[in-house]
Amino acid sequence: MDFSLSDEQRQIQEATQRLLADRYGSEARARYAATPEGYGREMWAAYAEQGLLGVPFAESLGGLGGGPLEVMLVMEAFGRALALEPYLATVVLGGGLLSRAGNEAQRALLARIAAGVLTLAVATLEPDSSGAPCDVGTRARRSERGWVIDGAKTLVAHGGGADRLIIPARVGGERTDTDGIALFLLDAQAPGLSRHDYATQDGLRAADLVLNGVRADDADVLGPAGAGGAALARVIDEGIAALCAEAVGAMSALQEMTLEYLKTRQQFGVAIGQFQALQHRAVEMFVVLEQARSMALYAALSVSDDRPAERRRALCAAKAHIGRAARHIGQEAIQLHGGLGMTLDYAAGRYFRRLTMIDLTFGSQHDHISELAKSGGLEQGSV
Repeated sequence: MDFSLSDEQRQIQEATQRLLADRYGSEARARYAATPEGYGREMWAAYAEQGLLGVPFAESLGGLGGGPLEVMLVMEAFGRALALEPYLATVVLGGGLLSRAGNEAQRALLARIAAGVLTLAVATLEPDSSGAPCDVGTRARRSERGWVIDGAKTLVAHGGGADRLIIPARVGGERTDTDGIALFLLDAQAPGLSRHDYATQDGLRAADLVLNGVRADDADVLGPAGAGGAALARVIDEGIAALCAEAVGAMSALQEMTLEYLKTRQQFGVAIGQFQALQHRAVEMFVVLEQARSMALYAALSVSDDRPAERRRALCAAKAHIGRAARHIGQEAIQLHGGLGMTLDYAAGRYFRRLTMIDLTFGSQHDHISELAKSGGLEQGSV
């Protein structure tokens, strides 16, 4: 199988890397993080100008007509730069749900996302949920004027600053059933909806939501009411693949930073990189990184599998492997940097914190190993 990039994919990769290298240094990132939104609005506009916000959307809807591989290239570059912008929340998750479950009028919003004038957040997690894709306790009931939604959501990535929110709510079935879930596209200022915005450990932002009698019309539902579970599960799998790519970008930067430190840090009159024990650890970091890169590619290729069970097993395997790799590379980087690696403001610590948060998002490595074991493991020859 030929894994080389096409000319179009190479252009996307190079344009993203160049933009971030030119405009996303550590000082700029700190400035973006200090804004009320927690990211750079000017960077968001630059992504739109480059066409990055429309990468996975159909050309007829204002996008570039790309797919998971193109998203992988963008997310890897974001991971390398520790980008703060809500690309995952708006483009991958929110845009993915609009593309897969929305009607014609709702899909027309993708052009506004691609233009950089609309941001979304998807509330997938609840305070007492297990983290499974379709574990939804928030309820929506019929009323004379449409729907009334009650419940709570937590750790909604970029939920505090999003223009619109996609709220999964149960309209039937048991709590973890795939069937019986409706996806509501709500204005972030809807009456009865309150948001508590806060910074997360990795410098990004999230929000807790409380829905107290929030009203919605039938026109606010993505697809048939009660049939949103399959789209939600698939888009979460796409989000996992994107996170795997972001983790590889972060690990790449961390590995390169550590190698450069070993070459320049002097001890006993020589660079510490000349000590054989440290050389062995640096080589092991590189091997682990390349294995993780292969698994991120496997995740991106597996997202297009239309068999839900097989796709989920592949994404579980990839997420578990990426989590282990991130922990190994992060811990080695901190230890090999010595006391410098423990400082809060040094870049190595920022990368490790982001990698830790990626591992916890949509289930940790342990969660995915357990799920994979219960499902019988991967098919023979699938990796």
